[in-house]
Amino acid sequence: MTNLDIITIGESLIELSSAQKFKDVECLHKYYGGDSLVVAISAKRLNSKVGFITCLGDDAFKDFMLNCWNNEGLDTSHVRIVNEKNGLYMVSRSTIEDKEFIYYRNKTAGNKLSFDDIDEEYIKSAKIIYASGITQSLSMASREAVKKAFTIAKENGIITAYDPNYSSLICSADDAKEQFEEISPLTDILLMSSKYDTKSIFDIESLENIMKHLTDIGIKTIVIKSSENKGYFLNNGNFVKFYTDHVVDTTSSGDAFNGAFLHALANGYNAVESAKIASIDAGLQAQGIGAIKSVPYHDEVYNIYKTEVL
Repeated sequence: MTNLDIITIGESLIELSSAQKFKDVECLHKYYGGDSLVVAISAKRLNSKVGFITCLGDDAFKDFMLNCWNNEGLDTSHVRIVNEKNGLYMVSRSTIEDKEFIYYRNKTAGNKLSFDDIDEEYIKSAKIIYASGITQSLSMASREAVKKAFTIAKENGIITAYDPNYSSLICSADDAKEQFEEISPLTDILLMSSKYDTKSIFDIESLENIMKHLTDIGIKTIVIKSSENKGYFLNNGNFVKFYTDHVVDTTSSGDAFNGAFLHALANGYNAVESAKIASIDAGLQAQGIGAIKSVPYHDEVYNIYKTEVL
């Protein structure tokens, strides 16, 4: 079996996007997204070897998405086709302050992800396994799938990475806490947002105390994104600033960061170097509209990393 750098587990969605308000728009641009899929594509565009585990709906969008993923070079050997429609979201960003977001993900293909979709030998073929709270929230079966994948990884010395990726559109704060408590003992790398995740999951005010708590429960590498401080706090005491203040649409920029960060770790960079590479990747991605279509490629990111001091 081909050795992979990263395997991500999650849902895939059709994306329809526009730079105009929905009330004004006449044409929406078709693409695709989903948080774990953004992580996968971000790492793949930086030349990592990446696999994606998902359930893809057998509808009019199936061939479009599968062809796109294969053209990107994702390993799709563990994409299961199911007799359901694919989920969909629409995003409009006429200005950075003015965002409209509509989400359709109930009773869709992603909800079918289950324990049986996790192949032990496939998990063992990767350096890093990634999943998110969004993946856990798809269904109880998908939550079991994430736990199975992380358990196999931990038993075989494979790194696990997790982002709660909390959104009140998707689950309650209580559910997010429960999902985190279930997966945190199996997690090596934790990627979080201070604006959404830490306030919803912890009854702890300061980031310093949150870092201590997470380190005490055994998580080795922690990155907390802070919009307020315009950068990323690492549990080794370092801070990496955002690459740019010039952003158009922050949809999935955190997922782009995660993919680039895991790519860099898998390719021998330390946590601070990886965060700097990922900050560039996320900053470039946020200068376009939508999730994946604006994710940058290897040369653009590394040319900046090699020439600019962050």
